[in-house]
Amino acid sequence: QVQLFESGGGLVQAGGSLRLSCAASGLTFNSYIMGWFRQAPGEEREFVAAITGFGVRAVNADSAKGRFTISRDNAKNTVYLQMNSLKPVDTAVYYCAAALKRDVVTVPGEYDYWGQGTQVTVSS
Repeated sequence: QVQLFESGGGLVQAGGSLRLSCAASGLTFNSYIMGWFRQAPGEEREFVAAITGFGVRAVNADSAKGRFTISRDNAKNTVYLQMNSLKPVDTAVYYCAAALKRDVVTVPGEYDYWGQGTQVTVSS
């Protein structure tokens, strides 16, 4: 059974940083594209960043470029999202997801497994 478990969310002031982690189990981790998405109340789920199986290629959404960094540690079956210079508009539930694809995908429907999400709240 595949499980993805996010952690590291919380309340932070604008300009602050958070590091999200997603621990995966039940899958051959380095075979999967790992992605981060977010969803604010009343909004659709939005792509944030994704990384290939061995971390060779990473893609960030425009909203994340220059502020967020995705990385992975295959020895720990964990993917990370380092978020710096946070803004109130970054407030959302953040989800990690796994896709058995050859290259980065940015559409939620392309992902096979999802975590339960972790809340990130940025105060002004």
